[in-house]
Amino acid sequence: MAPVNRETEDVLDGVGARLRTLRRHRGITLADLATTTGISESTLSRLESGQRRATLELLLPLSRTYDVPLDDLVGAPRTGDPRIHLKPIHKYGMTFVPLSRRPGGVQSFKMLIPAVAEPLEPTLQTHDGFEWLYVLNGRLRLVLDDLDLTLPPGEAAEFDTSKPHWLGSADGGAVELLILFDPQGVRTHVHADKITSG
Repeated sequence: MAPVNRETEDVLDGVGARLRTLRRHRGITLADLATTTGISESTLSRLESGQRRATLELLLPLSRTYDVPLDDLVGAPRTGDPRIHLKPIHKYGMTFVPLSRRPGGVQSFKMLIPAVAEPLEPTLQTHDGFEWLYVLNGRLRLVLDDLDLTLPPGEAAEFDTSKPHWLGSADGGAVELLILFDPQGVRTHVHADKITSG
C-alpha cells in the first residue's frame, strides 16, 4: 500500500471540523443526518471529531445530503475552477495579493503600501525581470535610477527591474497599485494605434 503524503494527511485531518461546521450552519442534528444518510450517529460523531478517517463511502452520502461537491467537503481546490483563491504575501512591509496562479511567465499582483507616519527613505534594489504598474489609489513614489517620480491614481509606469528602483508612498498615505511582473524581462506593450474611439 502506497504511503499517504503529508499534504493528503493535512486535507483529511481537516474534514471533520469542516463537516461539523457545515452541519451546525445548516441547523441539522446528528440524528437527522443519520436518518438522511444512512450512516450511524456514532460514526458521524467520530467522523466530525476526527476519530474516524473520512472515506469515499462516508463522504458521498454527505455530499448529496448537503448538496455540495466533494471538493468542498475536503477543502480541495476544484479542477478547472476559474476562481483565484487569494493568499496575501507580506514582504518588505508591504502586502502583495496574487491575482494569477499560472506558473512561470507574467505574474499579476495587487500591491498595498501601508500609510506611514513619516515618508520612508528609499532603499533601491535590483533583480531580473520587467515590471508594469498602475496606481489605483494614493500617490506612489517611484525612484528609478536618477529619476524620482510621483504617480497619482490612473498613472502607469514600466521599467526594467535590473535598474535600481524603489516603490513607496509619496506623501505617507496608503497606496494601492496593480503590478504585472515578468521574470523573463519581456516588455508589456500597449498598442495605442489599435485603440479606436467610438
